[in-house]
Order: sequence, then C-alpha cells, then structure tokens
Amino acid sequence: MTNHALEILRLNDVIAITKLSRSSIYARIQQGEFPKQFTLGQNARSVGWLRSDVDSWIGEQSKTRITALT
Repeated sequence: MTNHALEILRLNDVIAITKLSRSSIYARIQQGEFPKQFTLGQNARSVGWLRSDVDSWIGEQSKTRITALT
C-alpha cells in the first residue's frame, strides 16, 4: 500500500494527472497558482512534486468550479 502523502510525482505524472501542459504548469508556478516543484538529488534538472500537494491543488480547483456554478 502506497502512502500518497509521501509519493513523489515527476513532471510527466503531473501532466497526466492535471491534464495541463508543461508550460502551463510552470506558468502557474510562477504566478503562485500551482505547487512549487523541488529538486531531487544533486541534479537541479531532476524535479518532483508531492502527490499530496498536487491532489490538494486539484481539490481546490474542483471547489472553485463548483462554487462558480452555484
């Protein structure tokens, strides 16, 4: 059984889960509208996101859309 709170997602996983493009993800990070990535190991090009942070962001997006519809 996987502990989703500690699961690390790579960029391709985040793209698949959120259905956002790479450029949209990084633009939203710059705007403070998406969880910030962190570096993995010594390689600054290798980054990841906590699954729990991405899941929380998705939950907030859902709440915003539901509120807008009511």
